[in-house]
Amino acid sequence: MQAINTLYEFFQRAAITPRLYHMGRRVVPCSLEHLHEFEQGHIAWESPWRLEARLAIIFSPRADSDDPAVWFLALPLDEQGFLSPALRDAFLQRLLETLGRSALAPTIADTAQVDNLMQDNPLAFTPEPTFRAMFTARASHDMNRPASTHWELADSYFTGQQQLDHWPALSWQGIADFVVRRQAQHDVDIALRLPELPAEALVALCYCLEHVPPMIDGLIDALRQRGEQARAEHDTKVFYACLRAAISSANARASDWMDDLLMQATHADSELLAACAARGWHHLEHGERLPRFLDLAAQGSDTQFSALARDLAMVPRLRIPVLMTLRQAAPDSTIGRRLKALTRS
Repeated sequence: MQAINTLYEFFQRAAITPRLYHMGRRVVPCSLEHLHEFEQGHIAWESPWRLEARLAIIFSPRADSDDPAVWFLALPLDEQGFLSPALRDAFLQRLLETLGRSALAPTIADTAQVDNLMQDNPLAFTPEPTFRAMFTARASHDMNRPASTHWELADSYFTGQQQLDHWPALSWQGIADFVVRRQAQHDVDIALRLPELPAEALVALCYCLEHVPPMIDGLIDALRQRGEQARAEHDTKVFYACLRAAISSANARASDWMDDLLMQATHADSELLAACAARGWHHLEHGERLPRFLDLAAQGSDTQFSALARDLAMVPRLRIPVLMTLRQAAPDSTIGRRLKALTRS
């Protein structure tokens, strides 16, 4: 029998077709083909996070349960975003030993022993609450399962049908369900409601919008207005929540806000740069914006500059632009001096 060397091959041999979701930069679907090409070493992981390919794998529900089995795996990456296979190989070996090398069960969840694979597993991780809620909301929607019982309350609150002071009744899951299932008209309603939302409700909404970005110009404009107001009032939590939600969109208005902030910055604001790299990385594939970003990063510490440059270079579409920007930096420029200092250290 042909050896099983990858998770993809295991799924194929077992006649399993799981659903996959990225759990790194944001919660979005991941194709099986992407996992296959990645495990073959043909491509880098498209959404890396802190040298890991964070992945949720959903299997068919157990025969005695309506709930599907889920694995949360963090596959280690090398410096170029390709798989470092040692831990994956060890996990696959444990999996094959648990199920037997035939691995022909119609659903992996039929074997109770498989649950033990997630215990003491160095690849397993626990998503933080926002990611967990967004994953549940996205998966439920994609699988045509009902939203949580908290969804209707969140819908009525953010569309203006509830009093503003009713926000304590909201839940993370309800907000996540609302954000995932909303339509363009909902964004119109949110934009109208946004200026008066209590900070707690606004921040929670923004954390979810990072994963399912604003769909209309008006919502980005409203986020920018509320964010700039918070910035003037030194409310950094609200400012960065609005910023991260807005720049998660590929909309040109989001790019404009990032441009203005990067041009106004006079020093390496670590939180600003981190927000741009984590949620607005797609805006940095730009001939002027990326050099400005790296120039600001170079004004910070060696550690901060190295971490930001490495993080962006891990994103496949940004790797060559980042490397070219660093290589073409003049020796007497801020970037050039930082690179020289790092070379000496």
